[in-house]
Amino acid sequence: MTAPVRTRSSAELIRAEEPVLAHNYHPLPVVVARAEGTWVEDVEGRRYLDMLAGYSALNFGHRNPVLIEAAHRQLDRLTLTSRAFHNDQLAEFAESLAALTGLDMVLPMNTGAEAVESAVKVARKWAYEVKGVPADRATIVVADGNFHGRTTTIVSFSTDETARSGFGPFTPGFRVVPYNDPAALEAAVDETTAAVLIEPIQGEAGVIIPDEGYLTGVRELTRRAGCLFIADEIQSGLGRTGSTLAVEHEGVLPDVLLLGKALGGGIVPVSAVVARRDVLGILRPGEHGSTFGGNPLAAAVGSAVVGLLETGEFQRRAAEAGAVLRNGLAALVGKGVVGFRSRGLWAGVDIDPAIGTGREISERLMREGILVKDTHGSTIRLAPPLTITDEELRSALGALEKVLTA
Repeated sequence: MTAPVRTRSSAELIRAEEPVLAHNYHPLPVVVARAEGTWVEDVEGRRYLDMLAGYSALNFGHRNPVLIEAAHRQLDRLTLTSRAFHNDQLAEFAESLAALTGLDMVLPMNTGAEAVESAVKVARKWAYEVKGVPADRATIVVADGNFHGRTTTIVSFSTDETARSGFGPFTPGFRVVPYNDPAALEAAVDETTAAVLIEPIQGEAGVIIPDEGYLTGVRELTRRAGCLFIADEIQSGLGRTGSTLAVEHEGVLPDVLLLGKALGGGIVPVSAVVARRDVLGILRPGEHGSTFGGNPLAAAVGSAVVGLLETGEFQRRAAEAGAVLRNGLAALVGKGVVGFRSRGLWAGVDIDPAIGTGREISERLMREGILVKDTHGSTIRLAPPLTITDEELRSALGALEKVLTA
């Protein structure tokens, strides 16, 4: 990376945000100015190893050259038409994404929350038109500890009071059951159930991995009950866990798949609902839409992302480096780490509360040149770009050991 263009200092920029920027985030006090691969630089030129990767939006690293080239090429041709017209990039994107996932049809959107909202609408409409649920009585079963976004409808079925408090009244039609509890799930499903919406791995909750067989059970239950299985793979999908999709670890295929974050390569927001033809086929012109969804720039970048995943290189790398991560964390248990959960290059690490909160550990790691993000309590999340080297990974683990044992 070349030296960043000097503007105001980090401290000056942070102070400048205070009176003019909504306080809906509490970022670490680092001001990123440039990035490449697994590394970022602040405005003073200090380098940090990125162990968060934009909540998995940067699975392929910062400014991946293949993706940057695809974006540059498209920027010189066409960026937006709206869906009032066809564009020459959208068919290839939809065809390649459907083939990658093993499903039939694609509804392109922009953000992960938009994909979730779209799936809720599609599931309800499918329930009324195909399943025969009486009008306005469709229900969707979700799991506690979920994180599907922050829109009004989505926080209606969140169990995080920080996300919910002060934002009611809430949208009805959702039933919340314990995660990883097949009996509770089965008890909640009835003739009004349009869908079961779950994360195959709960990311925001602390990388919570369900028991082996849970996803298989969800698939069998929804098929038996005649409702849809919607898998939210916005964080877990596209190589993060060592396979293209997290559901592949149990060999199941949902009826509806939600993708986002890494689908835009860290360049533009791209999300998608991918589903069976008889599910997405219920939408008709005018019933749903998006000005920017499926725009030529997004489609070009999305196609390039699919092309990277088609090689299998990034899935293999996540699995191989994931073993290094898992072994390194296992060696820290009893040295400040009280437990962890990992799959591929994704881990939730529980720190001894006596040593510090997740926020405090994140700040200490920042001072060591490592960027991570805390979640609930004393848990931190690790989700580096899939391009990270073993040496870089061991360096991050060494920094974690240092801050835990100092």
